[in-house]
Amino acid sequence: MSTPILEISGVSKSFGAIKALTGIDFSLAPGEIHALCGENGAGKSTLMNIIAGVLQPDKGEIRIAGERTVIANPAAAQRLGIALVHQEIALCPDATVAENIFMPAINSRRAPLMNFRRLHAEAQKVMDLLAPIPVRTKVGDLSISNQQLVEIAKALTLDCRVLILDEPTAALTEPEAQRLFAIVRELRSRGISIIYISHRMAEIFSLCDRVTVFRDGRYVATDEIVSTTPDEVVRKMVGREIAQLYPDKLNEAPGRTLLKVSGLSDGERCFGVSLELRAGEILGIGGLIGSGRSEMAQTMCGLRSVAAGEVEIDGQPIRISCYADAVKAGLVYLSEDRKGSGVFLDMSIAANVSALDLGKLTGKLGLLDRRAETAQATELAKRLGVRMGGVGAAVSTLSGGNQQKVAIAKQLSVDPRVMVMDEPTRGIDVGAKAEIHRLLRELASRGVGIVVISSEMPELIGLCDRVLVVREGRVAGELAADELGEEAIIMLASGVQSNSHNARAQNVA
Repeated sequence: MSTPILEISGVSKSFGAIKALTGIDFSLAPGEIHALCGENGAGKSTLMNIIAGVLQPDKGEIRIAGERTVIANPAAAQRLGIALVHQEIALCPDATVAENIFMPAINSRRAPLMNFRRLHAEAQKVMDLLAPIPVRTKVGDLSISNQQLVEIAKALTLDCRVLILDEPTAALTEPEAQRLFAIVRELRSRGISIIYISHRMAEIFSLCDRVTVFRDGRYVATDEIVSTTPDEVVRKMVGREIAQLYPDKLNEAPGRTLLKVSGLSDGERCFGVSLELRAGEILGIGGLIGSGRSEMAQTMCGLRSVAAGEVEIDGQPIRISCYADAVKAGLVYLSEDRKGSGVFLDMSIAANVSALDLGKLTGKLGLLDRRAETAQATELAKRLGVRMGGVGAAVSTLSGGNQQKVAIAKQLSVDPRVMVMDEPTRGIDVGAKAEIHRLLRELASRGVGIVVISSEMPELIGLCDRVLVVREGRVAGELAADELGEEAIIMLASGVQSNSHNARAQNVA
């Protein structure tokens, strides 16, 4: 085998008393797509930040093309040909796509004037490899999926030998993901080496050459893709069998109607939406990214203005002019953008959990009862199985799966009657997903109404009792449990309805 382009030997890293990495080994061959797997908190991001120069290891060494190297900072990593595309969007929303793509070059240039015509032309050439996004557009005006594509385009402009992709398809549609895979394969054919971090086994086994597994900050194994299976990779990740990724579905008739939405419109992205949610069931909302799923949920919960329609909870019409009205009525919304609007990263776990309703924790003098806040957060964190040092720790110190559990705990703190969950398991590992799926089913069985919006069809099919498919801001059709399948969802989402679903789609719409 040729000399690895990147070799990690015995790398360790601690943050105070927490050992994030212990004696890690990893190698990347020239022109290889190498998957890196592990549960959230396994140490993947810490290692990638070390390779990208963001962090320095406590022990161990890094070799680039056989030469021992110290990567002192991100600029040094870029000079070595290392580019990292983070899972979380790290773009300037007020700058254009072109300015974001060439931000490193703009920051390092010395000329007093910028040739914007050339900048736009070069940026458009790179952007067109991924999607026809106009590069004069401000990034803040793009959808999350298109912002992700801009992040990847930005990395492609660097003369990189090693490209690190951290959950690159988490916010992409299927066509966008397939386009990305084609580009990744093309980069491999040009000799560029790629570290591919993902929790999606189907992607890993269709795209990658080898897979390395970390668990609890330690190296577990490296295997050729052709010599292992998804089940074996998952078993190594979690250190145990996950016999059932999805809990049993509702096996009896659902109860009373908890939520009824009639003719709901915002006048821009959702039109004439009607749905019902009954006690005991989990209702799925499917559709392509950009179909209006999130906008529908946000309008329902007072996060977007209502142009028409009604919302009822437990048979009582409610007036929702803002999100506070929805929370007061027992209707809560979990954002798909966990770090942007789901949690407050720099605040403590306890402060996050209490954020929706400080009134019930406020004493007679108008002061927050810190003891009550701590007790509430401790009880909910224990109930959800949050792995933490204590409820006083900042949410930023937690893994992605545990951050998501804190976001859910915040919703549960107000004893909701209906929870609308937008991409509740995006970007978290298979073990944490299974835990959240079981939690949602448990909440439904206790009488809480659960609505799940998801871009992952296995999640819609495996978790939900019914699925409504949204297309162009309208409900395109409904699929019962015995009708659920990827083909049926795709046909409704894309507007190609089979005869068996035409009548149901017309009735729902």
